[in-house]
Amino acid sequence: MIPDIDALKHDLHDVEQAVADAIKYAEKLGVSAAECAMSRSSGINVGTRLGEVETVEFNQDGALGITVFRGQQKGSSSTTDLTAKAIRAAVEKANDIARFTSPDPFAGLAPAELMATDIPDLDLCHPADQSAEFALEQALACEQHALQLDPRIVNSDGAGYSSHVGYRVYGNSHGFVAGYLQSRHSLSCSLIAKSGDAMQRDYSYSVARNREDLWTPAQVAEDAVESTIARLDGQKIATAKVPVIFRADVANSLFGHLVAGISGGSLYRKSSFLVDHLGKQVLPEWLTITERPHLRGALASSPFDHEGLATQEREIIRDGVLQTYLLTSYSARKLGMSPTGHAGGIHTWEVGSQVPDLQALCRQMGTGLLVTELMGQGVNIVNGDYSRGAAGFWVENGEIKYPVEEITIAGNLKDMLRNIVAIASDVDLRHGVRTGSVLLEEMRIAGV
Repeated sequence: MIPDIDALKHDLHDVEQAVADAIKYAEKLGVSAAECAMSRSSGINVGTRLGEVETVEFNQDGALGITVFRGQQKGSSSTTDLTAKAIRAAVEKANDIARFTSPDPFAGLAPAELMATDIPDLDLCHPADQSAEFALEQALACEQHALQLDPRIVNSDGAGYSSHVGYRVYGNSHGFVAGYLQSRHSLSCSLIAKSGDAMQRDYSYSVARNREDLWTPAQVAEDAVESTIARLDGQKIATAKVPVIFRADVANSLFGHLVAGISGGSLYRKSSFLVDHLGKQVLPEWLTITERPHLRGALASSPFDHEGLATQEREIIRDGVLQTYLLTSYSARKLGMSPTGHAGGIHTWEVGSQVPDLQALCRQMGTGLLVTELMGQGVNIVNGDYSRGAAGFWVENGEIKYPVEEITIAGNLKDMLRNIVAIASDVDLRHGVRTGSVLLEEMRIAGV
């Protein structure tokens, strides 16, 4: 049961027409501007545990949202019913709401001259088999293989497979209406291992636009087993200040805090540790981060943002210096700047690297902590204070010695980002921020 790509294209065209009709009707009501968007996704999620089927969920969701402006007054409404009558009712409701809202001098559409005029095919949609039989086959095979690999794997938290296809459409009264198809598939497995009286849990997963790019069930299982077994017989370490490596699969979170710090909403509220840092050094001089929104098939690629603005390749950081903030049209007006096409988030960041792999990075570190899991939410974007629970491995003379648990790592984001020593080339492609493992000069470790 593979979704018909021609039927998807037909649905996309119908929704584009519905969006255009909604905007046209809003204009007939006398609004000064209007915008309309719809995202729709359909697919399957399954879960298994110990060879038994736990969940099989077919889902289809999506709603058309309409926003109208009467001068600087704004009203919004939505509907899941795409009949002409329901859409007109939603437009009328948004119009009625706008009449009673307080004027906001910064409200309005993004600039017409910045709308996307070319919608490239970014190879984002690859429909795959969405039958329950196939999905369960993938999850069951993954979990079964994992449970047979090592006698220390004594239990499972389950395996899961999902496959979804859909589209996103956006239009506004600048005359812009466009959409694109997209898909997402994933496979995961979570395991429990035992050594003596101690037990540990870990997992692995794969996610991709194209199901052919997913790891096989055996690959996910083997990675999950390796990760779980490696955590057995963990030790506590003494409180100290040591170098720290964020492994690639958690290093993206470090740059995620950078994203939050340079996003317009945080900046105009003065609630960021990077206020007034445009054009200033925020990372080491050797480090450059490039945004590549048109990278074909990437999970975070997009031809336009959620306001219809054209996405474009740009350097976010050049030689350690912050080149741009991440601004929607609203935050841009609040800051007296131009929007950057980041309504809805970032679009595939590529972080520079210069060390061949994680092993080389460990050798460069010498002795310190390799972090493989982060816990808790102890990050203050306002002042940059950072304190999170962590687990990982203790490294001596460049070699991993033993697993470490029940520790807290702490520092300040501004110092952490400036004091990045090196980045490896073991890039994790499962995130919008594509980075390898990151070595920091020093962090405080709270242990025993």
